[in-house]
Amino acid sequence: MASHSAPLVNVDAEYLMRDTTSHAPASCAAYKTSILRSPRLAPISLQNSLSEVTAPVFRADELGPLDHDLIGNARAEGALAGLPIGERIVVHGHVHDQLGRPVKNALIEVWQANASGRYRHHKDQYIGALDPNFIGCGRMLTDDNGHYFFRTIRPGPYPWRNRVNDWRPAHIHFALSGSGWAQRLVTQMYFEGDPLIATCPIVQTIPSEEQIRGLIALQDRAAFVQLDSRAYRFDIVLRGQRATLFENAVNAQKAVSK
Repeated sequence: MASHSAPLVNVDAEYLMRDTTSHAPASCAAYKTSILRSPRLAPISLQNSLSEVTAPVFRADELGPLDHDLIGNARAEGALAGLPIGERIVVHGHVHDQLGRPVKNALIEVWQANASGRYRHHKDQYIGALDPNFIGCGRMLTDDNGHYFFRTIRPGPYPWRNRVNDWRPAHIHFALSGSGWAQRLVTQMYFEGDPLIATCPIVQTIPSEEQIRGLIALQDRAAFVQLDSRAYRFDIVLRGQRATLFENAVNAQKAVSK
C-alpha cells in the first residue's frame, strides 16, 4: 500500500514506556523458536526523535472494498466458487493510545489460518484441508473514534513442532501502524473459552495474567448478526503501561525500548 510522505506528528512528543515486567521475555526455553530470533543484549532506552513519533498516513481509498471482509475477498472462480467453510464471525473493537484516547486512521492488518487450522502458505504442511475460497488475510483503517471491524471465518487450532503434542489455540494475528513508529504493534488475538490457551507455550511466557486477559477477545452478543455471525470484541492499546502485548517480546522491536 502506498502512503503519503507527510508524517502524522504526535502532539505529545515522546511516548510513555511500556511496562516491560508484564510482557514476555525475549528468549523463552519453552518457546523454542524464540531462542534463535531474540536479541542477546539488553535493549537500550533512547529519547524519542522525529523518526519514532511520526508514521506514514494512509487513505481509505488506498484499500480495496473487500479488504476488511475475509469471507468475500478471496472467493474462487469457476467450479470451486463459493463461500468459505467454517463459522462466520465478526471481530471489532477500539484502538486507544497510551492515555486512553482513540487512535484514528490506524492501519490494521490481519492474517490467520482457515477453519481447519491451515494457513494459505507454501511452508504450511499441516494435513488440514485448504479452502479455495479463503486466503486468510485482510486490512482496514480505524475510524475517527478508533473503531475497527472485519468479517472472517473462525480459525481452527493446529499442532506445531515445539514439544510433543503442542497445539496452538485458535488465533488471529494483528499488525498495527498508529500515529508514530513507536506505536507499531504485532500481536495475536485469542477467543474466550478456548481450553488450549492455558496450555499454549507461547501464552505461558507472559508473566502477567492481566496481559493474557488482554489478548482474549470476548464474545459480544450485542454485535451478533442475526442468522449469520457471532461477534467478538478485541480492544487494543498502543504504548504505555497498559499496552497490548507485543508478540514474542516487546523489547525485540528495533532492539530499543524507546
